[in-house]
Amino acid sequence: MLERKQLKGRTQVTFVLPEDTPGGPVSVVGDFNDWNPTAHPLQSRGDGTRAATVALPARSTHSFRYLAAGDHWFDDEHADSHDGTNGRLHT
Repeated sequence: MLERKQLKGRTQVTFVLPEDTPGGPVSVVGDFNDWNPTAHPLQSRGDGTRAATVALPARSTHSFRYLAAGDHWFDDEHADSHDGTNGRLHT
């Protein structure tokens, strides 16, 4: 799931997944962090989910995916669109 908050000239995007799906560590990777799996690991929240927040330029489009343990790549079904390989996010 994607949560958005508009800021002055930027959009704060929070990438949210259930705590245990998939099991193990998960990171959000995309063109906004040079596809670096250590840049935005999802952290546990008190509501049974885990999340990572990224501030992106307003009115921009970005590709992203999730990377879980065991080199397991997967998409967010709540992405704004998909390009065949990656989820797409429109701020």
